[in-house]
Amino acid sequence: MISRFFQLPTRSCFLFGPRGTGKSTWLRAELADALYLDLLDPALFRSLRARPERLREMIAGAPASRDVVVDEVQRIPELLTVVHSVLESSDRRRFVLTGSSARKLRRGGVDLLGGRALYRTMHPFMAAELPDFDLGRALGIGMLPLVATADDPREMLEAYAGLYLEQEVQAEGYVRDLGGFARFLEAVSFSHGAQLNVAAVARECETPSRTARGYLGIVEDLLLGFRLPVFRRRARRKTVVHEKFYLFDAGVFHSLRPGGPLDVATELAGPALEGLVAQHLRAWLAYSRLRANLYFWRTRGGSEVDFIIYGDAGFWAFEVKNGRQAHREDLRSLRAFRRDYPEAVPVLLYRGAHRLRIDDIACFPVEEFLRGLVPGRSLPLPDEHE
Repeated sequence: MISRFFQLPTRSCFLFGPRGTGKSTWLRAELADALYLDLLDPALFRSLRARPERLREMIAGAPASRDVVVDEVQRIPELLTVVHSVLESSDRRRFVLTGSSARKLRRGGVDLLGGRALYRTMHPFMAAELPDFDLGRALGIGMLPLVATADDPREMLEAYAGLYLEQEVQAEGYVRDLGGFARFLEAVSFSHGAQLNVAAVARECETPSRTARGYLGIVEDLLLGFRLPVFRRRARRKTVVHEKFYLFDAGVFHSLRPGGPLDVATELAGPALEGLVAQHLRAWLAYSRLRANLYFWRTRGGSEVDFIIYGDAGFWAFEVKNGRQAHREDLRSLRAFRRDYPEAVPVLLYRGAHRLRIDDIACFPVEEFLRGLVPGRSLPLPDEHE
């Protein structure tokens, strides 16, 4: 077992995360004595689907198990009514309700336990969790435990999208046209690390805009992608309207983004690196339980800073460059942001090996930054006056 930064709360919780992030494997090791109910087991699924109240009987039959894990709870949302009833009784169990999709729970009007369960997320590996982290490998195959620990990571990665299409989208009946959804996934991969224009994506995959918006909602509900809002606090300049879009893992981006003879390697390497930093910052914020949010900043004049962290974690502005050299012109947007927000700490992350300071802006090796990013600790950056 590779040690993970994720920590279970002492209370009952929902634990969401995309398939392959290691939720089930981690829970079986961490809660070895728990009553473990896997709803991907066909026999168990049929039994509890037919009569959800059987869950209460199963819990009563395992008095020594303090913890009850219901894996892929979204497959039978009616079980949450039974869980709620047990939580309100004198039975002092802790429930861990996992899911790789929040769609049915968010949209089905089901019992969400009235605040009696916390919400937590499990993310792909962070660099600091891996003693042999290699940036080049991470950019190629991503950080999904399912992929990173496979005998043939690239083969597993290629099968990953198909796994979702078959076991989530098709099996749950989320879309009628599976081919249309597959085309949307391919088209939206070109928006990874860029401002998202749903109408343009719809035209690319020859799908009505309304359908494309519905597909995007499915992608987000399945936790395959996320959007970053524009940072607008105390804005002195006009900012753009569209949010930025990222697939949740750099390897998944590579598997969905079609390539060919006309593609330039750097066209994929830049967005992949930016996405890798994004998924690490999201995981760091989530695991640290900080009241802080992740944004990006872009003015209508064209100045853009890739990531803004604002909140309890401080006020940080990050620009990510795939180059192995840091140049003064790379800092143009960070200088513009600092003029508008002198309270922010600007940082350039780049592929080089040396810490630099140019125009009083820290330029930091991105691999060193990712290796040092540990939840509960401050950002692994040099002192502002170093």
